[in-house]
Amino acid sequence: MALPSPDAVIDELNDLRSSVSKAGEVHVDAAIAALQSPASPGLAGPEPQPSLSVKGLAARIDHTQLRPEATDADIEAVSHEAIEHAFASVCVAPTYVPLVNELLEDSGVAVCTVIGFPHGANRPSTKAHEAMQAIRDGAVELDMVLNIGALRSGAVADVEQDIAEVVNVARRARDGGRDVIVKVILETALLSDAEKAVACIAAKQAGADFVKTSTGFADGGATLRDVALMRQVVGPDMGVKASGGVRSADDVEAMMAHGATRIGASGSVAIVTGAKTEASY
Repeated sequence: MALPSPDAVIDELNDLRSSVSKAGEVHVDAAIAALQSPASPGLAGPEPQPSLSVKGLAARIDHTQLRPEATDADIEAVSHEAIEHAFASVCVAPTYVPLVNELLEDSGVAVCTVIGFPHGANRPSTKAHEAMQAIRDGAVELDMVLNIGALRSGAVADVEQDIAEVVNVARRARDGGRDVIVKVILETALLSDAEKAVACIAAKQAGADFVKTSTGFADGGATLRDVALMRQVVGPDMGVKASGGVRSADDVEAMMAHGATRIGASGSVAIVTGAKTEASY
């Protein structure tokens, strides 16, 4: 799959300018500047990566169980798998955070949950409250869905404020000694390249730690072209998480070569053991 042309995305952004709010024009300008920057590595092509050990591979994976029908037993299983393989985190729905926090105690595996999931259409105050409760319950990584409808309506400044509400909760937790990070899910399958670019700028300016491709609930997951575009726009210092459809160590290494620093997967055990998986997330 060919990577997006920076010039083509810039043309899209200039077309998008007429449909965004006045406050959102700064996001368009920032996205264009990022696409023109030689310091951003994303669209220059894949960067050679050192070969990863199994341990190094596992340390980049958020082991994920977000199926709505998941049971306590399913959550316990992924938690034990995460400890066994030393994954970066276990990502579950907010209701399971207390259980996972208990199961992962002193394991070195982080507790990750989702906010405003999967549609991102909650009010900002609702997302902030959900984030506060998740942190109280033990979560230290928050994967929030931005307001997709607001983004596609051109209300980019509102999208940034929506993200900032959750980021501010995480910052208060940091001030209290909890190292909480925020990843912003764009749901790239539903967006144009220009919308992906301004969403990345909104997340960066709001102070998020990562941008993330997908929830796993829309048609389509992470693609190399989207990861490369996101890396180009956010620059070298912000995290990029690829989630949805990453099923093998080769997939992980390809995503990382195009700019990903974290992977979300439900078939994580198969990825690190080389077994075959049909997991969709």
